[in-house]
Amino acid sequence: MSYAGPEFDSPQPRRPRRRPLALALAVLVPGALLGWLVYAGVSGAADGGATTAAASPRASAPPTVSSTTIEDKKPLGSLRGKVVVIDPGHNLTNFRHTAEINRKVDIGTNRKECDTTGTSTNAGYAEAKFTLDVAHRLRTLLERQGATVKLTQDGNRPYGPCVDERARIGNTAHADAVVSIHADGASAGQRGYHVILPGRVHQGIADTRRIVAPSAELGERIAHDFGRATRTAPSNYIGHGTGLDTRTDLGGLNLSKVPKVFIECGNMRDSKDAALLTSGAWRQKAAQGISEGMVSFLRG
Repeated sequence: MSYAGPEFDSPQPRRPRRRPLALALAVLVPGALLGWLVYAGVSGAADGGATTAAASPRASAPPTVSSTTIEDKKPLGSLRGKVVVIDPGHNLTNFRHTAEINRKVDIGTNRKECDTTGTSTNAGYAEAKFTLDVAHRLRTLLERQGATVKLTQDGNRPYGPCVDERARIGNTAHADAVVSIHADGASAGQRGYHVILPGRVHQGIADTRRIVAPSAELGERIAHDFGRATRTAPSNYIGHGTGLDTRTDLGGLNLSKVPKVFIECGNMRDSKDAALLTSGAWRQKAAQGISEGMVSFLRG
């Protein structure tokens, strides 16, 4: 603060100069006192004294999380601990083993052939080749989500397995979900996909009562996501436009003890569907749709 002018010529001895000094002291002393109180409070917290939580440095420090806790946390969408069985329908070399695949096996409601050769496009692209390719793509997608994936066959068997063994593989694995991949062989002009659900069967060695409801949920989710991923419509000849069909004559479903469905991805005998089924890019979309439906079911 500057002092100039008449105050230096004032006849009164220095009282005006002491008044500003007193004013400054009046301002500075309370400020210094406040600063000392804050310092004492912080020091007390550091020394373990009684302070509020807001004043404690420990209260504002981030919580310590052990590496074990982080490791045990599952990332969003993780299927770690889930077991999925993929059943690629038929087998490329079934046609060389007609006696074996024509052998009848017990499916609960009756006896049926061990397996069949499957169908093909008019140009000769085999259903068994299609199903194995989609199965490989689907396995990759599910394993990326952390699931344990098993195939009923991986092109490493001379024929089969039979339908009863296919069901048994899923049961033995205690699978959380099983999908059997197929493509239909209907008449030309009949197009689209459909998912086959197990009906209620309690006869002989078959008992689907416990899996009917969860299988229906699995099938509905796969049907929805398959249609969205592939941009194809549900079957125009089975399921009345729902893309869902319930059956009690398939050994792979009748003998299953775990949630299981079949999916017919399209009709190989229709030229428009066949163009999709023979496209690698479309088969990747098919695998993506099945995967998303299964992931939704397993996380649900």
